[in-house]
Amino acid sequence: MARERMVALSAERVDEMVREGVAAMQRRDPATARRLFEILADPASGVAPPWLLLAQACRMAGDDVAEEGAVDRLIAEQPRHLRGLLMKGDCRARAGDMRAMTSFFSLAVKLAATVEQLPPALAAELDRARAALAAQSRDYHAHLDSALHGVDVAAAGPRFREAADILAGRKQVYLQQPNSFYYPGLPQIQFYDRAQFSWVAEMEAAVPAMRAELEALMAEGEAFAPYIQPRENRPQSPNPLFGDPRWGAAHIWQDGALVPEMADRCPRTVAALAAAPIPVIRERSPMALFSRLHPGTHIEPHHGMLNTRLICHLPLIVPPGCRLRVGNDVRAWEEGKMLIFDDSIEHEAWNEGDSTRVVLLFEIWRPELDAAEREALTTLFESIVDY
Repeated sequence: MARERMVALSAERVDEMVREGVAAMQRRDPATARRLFEILADPASGVAPPWLLLAQACRMAGDDVAEEGAVDRLIAEQPRHLRGLLMKGDCRARAGDMRAMTSFFSLAVKLAATVEQLPPALAAELDRARAALAAQSRDYHAHLDSALHGVDVAAAGPRFREAADILAGRKQVYLQQPNSFYYPGLPQIQFYDRAQFSWVAEMEAAVPAMRAELEALMAEGEAFAPYIQPRENRPQSPNPLFGDPRWGAAHIWQDGALVPEMADRCPRTVAALAAAPIPVIRERSPMALFSRLHPGTHIEPHHGMLNTRLICHLPLIVPPGCRLRVGNDVRAWEEGKMLIFDDSIEHEAWNEGDSTRVVLLFEIWRPELDAAEREALTTLFESIVDY
């Protein structure tokens, strides 16, 4: 008989029952609210089940099992329902399943970031979820640190340390993302050990002579132009330092050609560069320059064009407060000590000192590429130039 009455419910009666149920919850009468919402949730009612209202009534009644059952039905039908995900996270937290709580809360927070404006009550629930996630993250970090207390992390090496930090959420995964050309199968190394390159010591020994040439160049005051220049018949770069002299360049080799006046003014620098395995690609490489960064300047995160090369920085003038981040690794420049890194991995730089920083910047072939690959790549890149 009750089933017949539910089938016969009019839209007006459904609206009335919903209003009655909500009013019951407002006066703290979850039993009445639950009874009304369960009638409407019965398939025989012929209406869309009010799973969220039923879950809220069950929560008010203190019935965790019934609440989670209603929430499960809700997110089965609407997998991205924010309140449903938050309530499911609460259910799992009360059950002691903190990993599940983290999953549901994390998804809710991620989805909420795409919503322009949230109701105040829902925004407050999301704030509570973020606080719970932060607390859970602290607990997880403490657990991992405790588990690794007896491990010789130094002996395990930097790869293990970075993996543990990524697992704990202290660092993130950075991969090669060149914006022009990607060569598969190359190792994801942020900074290379300069000791593995036999030619580095020879170049570092020439630093005093190169610095003297650089200082003479800077004294004349005309060699540097903005690092990012407009290109004819190309859209303007979105980089905030476009056309900005705070990030300057004095090219020694540019687009594969030696700059004559720089060759005359910096012969020892040109000679020192000959030791490095710099690609020779028509109208593209060699590429070498003095890169100047004024105090207070930040080069924002970006990716280089290719992952078939590495970028070398030989610091010539470095005040305190200058650093370079590649992926998860942040290093300070030290005068006379080469930094070699993969610029296809996201990187950024700062000069937070009180004077100018200048490095000799140039590119080299990646050591993992054999002679046949380098030859084939040279042909490929020159064909792109010709097109």
